[in-house]
Amino acid sequence: MARSGSQAIPKPVPGNGESCCSSTPRPTVTNAPQLEVPSQGIVLRHCLSPRGLLGHSTQAGKYYEGGRGPRAPGREAVLGLGVATSERMLGICRGRRKFLAASLTVLCIPAITWLYLFAGSLEDGKPVSLSPPESQPHSPRYAAAGQRERESLEVRVREVEEENRALRRQLSLAQGRGPAHRHGNHSKTYSVEEGTGDSENLRAGIVAGNSSECGQQPVVEKCETIHVAIVCAGYNASRDVVTLVKSVLFHRRNPLHFHLVADSIAEQILATLFQTWMVPAVRVDFYNADELKSEVSWIPNKHYSGIYGLMKLVLTKTLPANLERVIVLDTDITFATDIAELWAVFHKFKGQQVLGLVENQSDWYLGNLWKNHRPWPALGRGYNTGVILLLLDKLRKMKWEQMWRLTAERELMGMLSTSLADQDIFNAVIKQNPFLVYPLPCFWNVQLSDHTRSEQCYRDVSDLKVIHWNSPKKLRVKNKHVEFFRNLYLTFLEYDGNLLRRELFGCPSEADVNSENLQKQLSELDEDDLCYEFRRERFTVHRTHLYFLHYEYEPASDNTDVTLVAQLSMDRLQMLEAICKHWEGPISLALYLSDAEAQQFLRYAQGSEVLMSRHNVAYHIVYKEGQFYPVNLLRNVAMKHVGTPYMFLSDIDFLPMYGLYEYLRKSIIQLDLANTKKAMIVPAFETLRYRLSFPKSKAELLSMLDMGTLFTFRYHVWTKGHAPTNFAKWRTATTPYRVEWEADFEPYVVVRRDCPEYDRRFVGFGWNKVAHIMELDAQEYEFIVLPNAYMIHMPHAPSFDITKFRSNKQYRICLKTLKEEFQQDMSRRYGFAALKYLTAENNS
Repeated sequence: MARSGSQAIPKPVPGNGESCCSSTPRPTVTNAPQLEVPSQGIVLRHCLSPRGLLGHSTQAGKYYEGGRGPRAPGREAVLGLGVATSERMLGICRGRRKFLAASLTVLCIPAITWLYLFAGSLEDGKPVSLSPPESQPHSPRYAAAGQRERESLEVRVREVEEENRALRRQLSLAQGRGPAHRHGNHSKTYSVEEGTGDSENLRAGIVAGNSSECGQQPVVEKCETIHVAIVCAGYNASRDVVTLVKSVLFHRRNPLHFHLVADSIAEQILATLFQTWMVPAVRVDFYNADELKSEVSWIPNKHYSGIYGLMKLVLTKTLPANLERVIVLDTDITFATDIAELWAVFHKFKGQQVLGLVENQSDWYLGNLWKNHRPWPALGRGYNTGVILLLLDKLRKMKWEQMWRLTAERELMGMLSTSLADQDIFNAVIKQNPFLVYPLPCFWNVQLSDHTRSEQCYRDVSDLKVIHWNSPKKLRVKNKHVEFFRNLYLTFLEYDGNLLRRELFGCPSEADVNSENLQKQLSELDEDDLCYEFRRERFTVHRTHLYFLHYEYEPASDNTDVTLVAQLSMDRLQMLEAICKHWEGPISLALYLSDAEAQQFLRYAQGSEVLMSRHNVAYHIVYKEGQFYPVNLLRNVAMKHVGTPYMFLSDIDFLPMYGLYEYLRKSIIQLDLANTKKAMIVPAFETLRYRLSFPKSKAELLSMLDMGTLFTFRYHVWTKGHAPTNFAKWRTATTPYRVEWEADFEPYVVVRRDCPEYDRRFVGFGWNKVAHIMELDAQEYEFIVLPNAYMIHMPHAPSFDITKFRSNKQYRICLKTLKEEFQQDMSRRYGFAALKYLTAENNS
């Protein structure tokens, strides 16, 4: 079909696996030019440009001038058509700069020359041999000459194609400097124009063996929502999903709707991540994977993905009934192009085609990998289900649910179990119903497992669209270009996700209450205020990835369990192993890291025997944003995800005494913390020595105090912070004793999980713990010092924030301002009882 208002130009019948646009007269570009000689005329099919700037399908003989009437074939006809084609090409640039017209004319000469030379070899619609006249048509000499001519012709065609590529690049540069209104009236756009990637990704003839692609992709509306479904379960898969989503967001120019079939762990992690990521024009819905287990649990599966590897089979039943189409992706996928290009392929489905799949690139389904290898039935090499296009509405009408179940039941009688999870069943269904499949070009799923044919899917970097790490070895897979693929993957792995919070201009976003409230709060701040950055930090939403590593812990049944809570940045990472050796109980840590630092931490943790042996340590990544260290936000994140009734609020540079975990649990019972508002104080000490023989008892600690090896914490710089602990009394105490709150008191305490959060207005250095202890006192907590507990602060270089506090006068002024505002807020919340805080501050 031609566009409305243009004459139809008959096109050659595409070959096997060939895909042509049905709504455009632009040519399909194949791996090599094609020459077809019908009985009534000559068809010259010359695809020189994926943009269609120079390529035209012309048919001499039966049609000329757009097919208006017959004309005898001949050299003049072909040459005339070439000239007419050149004139039409020049018409594209009419009204533009003169040098463009001149350049286009010069660069079109090779195409016209090619047509002329080619026409010269034809006579009466039949090819004329260019070999000597005495050669016979069927002689070996004739065949050799014909082969030489074909090779010569191919060389000339490739030269023409290279010239056209150069022309296309020049035109794109020139057009980029042209008027900005050219696309202003277009309601639809091509995905390549909307993407951030190189438009060369759409050029045809990408690889040998791929189906030929049209130079022009089917249109995708600018603000059309693209639906993506992913099955995700567990801690590791949740990390993989983040990298996949980053690669999609990096290239996308359309609104996205993610449908995540997740277990309870992945849902908690990813729901928090997307909520704090706040990416415009992205919607996320979750579907409980645990509720779907009964649908597929009857299928034995040997694949490492387990039962979740079968859940793509039930997407027609799981996803909303009004959802017509969806792209289904594995978690180990990386996109190298705009996903809208893949979404546009749905328009190419015909007849009963409901599944878009790429052929499997290994020999698995051929059954020749080893002796007695017996795979599930498949059509040829079979298909890989790492990337699937699903036409849900048609699948439901075809009773897909019944179709795959009957097939699985029948095959399991002989196979006993699946080896590749859902992929085996998809292939068994396709084997019986091959009409269901639309074969995708293999660059939509370049499968990087050992011994695959993936290298046939690309010739150049720009050919890559989707990379699939479908080997259990993942990044350690064997491939000729694995270093390049690994670097591409690591680019998105370490890419700053905050940079992906970009608006899609011209596409209205759904109303988000959290986003609107945030904008309202920020708008109320005075940007001319010298403390604006401090105030703004209170409302900053930091992207948060909970449970970055595997976590597994069941609290003790006696309801006395306690979790150590702390926060840290990259420069305190070395403290983790020491704390794990000193504290055997559960730990909740909030780490303030960039995306790249998070991967460094992951490698560090995975290489540590101490950390890998502990499954009761929860690592929550809070990603860096802004200029201040959000210390109280980090503490709140770690506190919020404590799974025990009690918390020990500590800092990362303190080592608790050996056995403190069990001692605190006994003290919780002794002091009846479950029914009283008490905060148990663990006395804090410090050493100036990097190498310390840690005291194993209170008696040994007192001896080290007397020798000057240890000191009470901050006695020489901030005595008021811990003076109310009354260390003199502690030296001889054998039972817990109560102390009163005093100004600037900031002990380390054990409290119930329902204690108030830290105040987020305090960032960096200063008053972050003091304000929290003041609030505990305002809520009438009793402060009880434990007589046989202690913790020791280990030396380290000064933090960047304390350096700013000491060197920046404005920093200190703003901290004082925030302190006064906090005290006023306390007075409003707690009334007369809070007046003592103002009095104590004035007297201090």
